[in-house]
Amino acid sequence: MFRKIVLMVLMSFLVYGNAFAAHPLITDDAGTQGAGKYQFELNYEYDHDDSDGVVTKENLIQTAMTCGVIDTMDVVVTLPYQFLSTESGGTTVSENGISDTAIDMKWRFFERDGLALALKPGIKLPTGDDRKGLGSGRMGYQMYFIATQEMKPLTFHFNLGYIRNENSDIVDERKDLWHVSLASEMPLASWVKAVMNVGIEKNPDKNSETDPAFILGGLIFPVTEYLDLDVGVKGGFTSTENDYSLLTGLTLRF
Repeated sequence: MFRKIVLMVLMSFLVYGNAFAAHPLITDDAGTQGAGKYQFELNYEYDHDDSDGVVTKENLIQTAMTCGVIDTMDVVVTLPYQFLSTESGGTTVSENGISDTAIDMKWRFFERDGLALALKPGIKLPTGDDRKGLGSGRMGYQMYFIATQEMKPLTFHFNLGYIRNENSDIVDERKDLWHVSLASEMPLASWVKAVMNVGIEKNPDKNSETDPAFILGGLIFPVTEYLDLDVGVKGGFTSTENDYSLLTGLTLRF
C-alpha cells in the first residue's frame, strides 16, 4: 500500500498537469501559468452517499503538476488514487488503487476587458483497474469551453464540456456525456477568498435518467504568493449526486 502511494506521488512530479485551476472548485478558469512556470497540487476529497440502504464511501487523493508551455498554453496531467468502500446488508466491499490519468491542454485564445476565453481538450488514459471499479478500461477524450469574467470584486467562471466516456463491457456506461457548471470567487480579506460552484453533468449510468447536480462552497487561503490552502463542502441537488463531499488541498506555484 505504502509503495503504491509513494509511486503515485513520484509519478505526479514527473509529468505536467493540473486538476482544477482553483481547488476546491470543480469549474476551471481560463487562466494559464505563463511560459516556464509550474504549479503543483495535492488535493483530498471524501465522498459519502447513502442510497436505498447502500452506503458508498470514497477517499480520493489527487496529485497534479502544471507546466506553462507558452504564456497562453498549459499542459495538464492529473493522477488520482482512490479508496472505495461499499456497505450493503452488513457486508463491506473495499477496493483501492490508481484511477484513470487525465492529460489536458488549456489554450487561452482570447483576453480583453476582464473577459478571458479558453479551450481545454484532453484524453483520459485507462490506468485504473476497471474490474475493481477504479477506471473505465478504455481511453476516452473530452473538450471543454471555458469563460472567465472579472467584475470586481467578483470573478465568474463558466464551463461547457463534452466527454467521450469510452469504457469496457465491465463498466458498461453511457459514452456521450456533457457538463455545465458556473463558479464565482470573491475576496473577503487579503488572507481569504470565498468560492461557490454549481453544476450538472449527464449521468453515465444507463439505468438512470436523473443527472447528478451539485452545489459547492469553500474558502481559499493565500498563505504566500506561492502557496494556497483550501477547504470546501459539496452537496447534491439530485439523488444521483453524492449526499455530501468534503474537500481540502494545497497549491504550490514555482
